[in-house]
Amino acid sequence: MSRAFVFVLDSFGIGGAPDAAAFGDEGADTYGHIRDACAKGRGDRAGLRAGPLRMPNLERLGLAHAAALATGAPQPSFTPQGFHGAATEISTGKDTPSGHWEIAGVPVRFGWGYFPDTIPALPAELTDAVIAEAGLPGILANRHAPGTGVIEDFGEEHIATGKPIFYTSVDSVIQIAAHETHFGLERLYELCRITRKYADRWNVGRVIARPFVGEDRASFQRTPNRRDFAVPPPEPTLLDRVEDAGRKVFAVGKIGDIFAHRGVSDLRKAPDNMAMFDKALSAIAEADDGDFVFANFVDFDTSFGHRRDVPGYAAALEAFDHRVPEVLAALRPGDLLIFTADHGCDPTWKGTDHTRERVAIVGAGPGIAPANVGVRATFADIGETVAAHLGLAPGPHGTSFLPARNA
Repeated sequence: MSRAFVFVLDSFGIGGAPDAAAFGDEGADTYGHIRDACAKGRGDRAGLRAGPLRMPNLERLGLAHAAALATGAPQPSFTPQGFHGAATEISTGKDTPSGHWEIAGVPVRFGWGYFPDTIPALPAELTDAVIAEAGLPGILANRHAPGTGVIEDFGEEHIATGKPIFYTSVDSVIQIAAHETHFGLERLYELCRITRKYADRWNVGRVIARPFVGEDRASFQRTPNRRDFAVPPPEPTLLDRVEDAGRKVFAVGKIGDIFAHRGVSDLRKAPDNMAMFDKALSAIAEADDGDFVFANFVDFDTSFGHRRDVPGYAAALEAFDHRVPEVLAALRPGDLLIFTADHGCDPTWKGTDHTRERVAIVGAGPGIAPANVGVRATFADIGETVAAHLGLAPGPHGTSFLPARNA
């Protein structure tokens, strides 16, 4: 036993979900379609990137092999240097909490509450109660909307009236956007706490604070001070099990928010993927034997997937891949490292929402032999593999695929 690290490339699906059609996503493939678009020149952007998608480090470990497993495509001709596989989500939603909870050993088998794609989307019973308790002059938007677009459309009116911007999506979520200075960051957080209390009746997974700055439509931009107010998982997760065993859980990025800060020993946030990578490396440097580092890299999803930005997504993948040798160099004997995702967000797909896809399992560790771990029946197999590696008792969901180590 030594340490375990799971890096979640938020929304980096690899296609092939057997139930994709039920979500309107049959054929969605985030990795495959970005790769194809780049090969055809549709991933080019002046000053950003050009040419084929270049992810030599993750592909050397087995990313392309994992994708072939997920979709049934022919396997690449070379032998990968790491272990690889694909995992199938069994949770009922394709949202962030469902994916992360299932990775951590707790599939979401109940139904989340969702709001209709109507105007208004949120029921008056909910919004009236929030307006009254928070002392608001009213709210704006109250519809399904992409986050950046709704701020552009309503930001100026928000500043003029003091009314916060409420919006939702196909996920079980209420998002509230407000200006950090004109409205106030702490006031926004308190508004989200109030909304969280009333949202429970509708079984809403998350209430998300979306602060922004700027003075007009042309200058509005979201800040890194997002905060998720999530319901806690219904069962003990891998994070709880690690802490109960007397070890530390380092949560990097929005992991703490996703798990309602349960089972988190050390919380580290940063404004973007590269800063998050730095935080993850610092956590690895400080982690002791038996500790767990769980990191989320959200830019793939929020900055590029939802915005259907193929060149931006491709450039972010290449920047991440460029840093993979740093984390491999930080591993010590006995360590286990897994790269995976929580759902898809195919930037070539219709709409702006997540896509139902399988996710990659790509990993390595000193002395771990290359292996094909196959197509796993649930994301929970990832959590059970980490648990087995850390010497924890098996949980009720999932099966470990812990690879063998060389003698």
